[in-house]
Amino acid sequence: MADKDINRIIAGTFLKMADMLENSAETPSAVIALTALGSEHGEDELYQAAAMAAAQGIQVKVIGTKTGGYPGVETVCVSTEEEGHKELEKLLISDAVQGSVTMHYPFPIGVSTVGRVITPAKGKVMYIATTTGTTALDRVEGLVRNALYGIATAKACGVDEPTVGLLNIDGARQAEMQLQRLQANGYPIRFATSGRSDGGAVMRGNDLLMGSCDVMVTDSLTGNILMKLFSSYHTGGNYESVGYGYGPGMGDGFNKLILIVSRASGAPVVKGAIEFAAELVRGDYQRVFAIELNAARQAGLDAILAGCQVQKQAGEAAEAVASPPKEVVTAEIHGIEILDLESAVQALWKENIYAESGMGCTGPVILLSDSKVKQARSILLGKGYIGE
Repeated sequence: MADKDINRIIAGTFLKMADMLENSAETPSAVIALTALGSEHGEDELYQAAAMAAAQGIQVKVIGTKTGGYPGVETVCVSTEEEGHKELEKLLISDAVQGSVTMHYPFPIGVSTVGRVITPAKGKVMYIATTTGTTALDRVEGLVRNALYGIATAKACGVDEPTVGLLNIDGARQAEMQLQRLQANGYPIRFATSGRSDGGAVMRGNDLLMGSCDVMVTDSLTGNILMKLFSSYHTGGNYESVGYGYGPGMGDGFNKLILIVSRASGAPVVKGAIEFAAELVRGDYQRVFAIELNAARQAGLDAILAGCQVQKQAGEAAEAVASPPKEVVTAEIHGIEILDLESAVQALWKENIYAESGMGCTGPVILLSDSKVKQARSILLGKGYIGE
């Protein structure tokens, strides 16, 4: 073998080793497509983001109108946004690219995006599940699925045992109960603990800033607002400068890697989204998602989701129930969903237990006599208003 051949082999080996070290994978970097038309900051802003990502070793194909002037960036020329989205679909279907970043995509029902932010208190990465799209038509089912989507996304990006918290919004308590059932049935979910003194897996606003969990579960409308706040809280709102964008569309049977950024996203966020996409490809996100979904189904996910509709004794809630004699109420029962609060009170009235509804600092509460707490908890547990 000639010396020049040996030198070529050695050089190739070192290049492969460098790629493995840089990308933490045995496969080359993924090719990521980026649509550039439609940004509020102009097309150049996205080309700059692509060049920044290319400098990190990621291959980027920009679907836009400009050619040349951006090192490491290949342009797929189009003249309109509509053309750009058609070209994006072609690239994904042909496997010319393995993932993509775009400012808009019509995800089907059942698919929603998991965003990634940098929390301000400690600079910690946190996944927001979810931020765009509609996971399910039922709110509680949607939150349960969002938790699974967030876990799969975090695991694909290298978080082995992501901690899960649920933002204190409508449906959070019911979703927590369903996830606890999955856990009891063998699904290995790891609940986070709030940074506030009373703890628990239901997160408050402080926990968003502190990054008290790896995966923050919320509905997509709330998640969308959170993404905008985390991305642009120190720029005045018109330029998203921090984070990784609104994330990949995740859902059962959806096999295209499409990540969303905003029209207000600046080059740093778009670059972050491209990096996010490349991480998911290297982490074999579809395989990870399938493993998580299968494990959840083995733990009874389908049956749990079928029962997620809030139908707790609907007939009883509609029935007029007279209040028992008024008592001094000094005890509290927490963990009641706000939408179920009044029907839960009436369920106790029906059992001759006087109770009142209230709102504590951590959410809805039922107020009652200390002597009735044990009996009331048993009734509410049996009717599905609270968890164990």
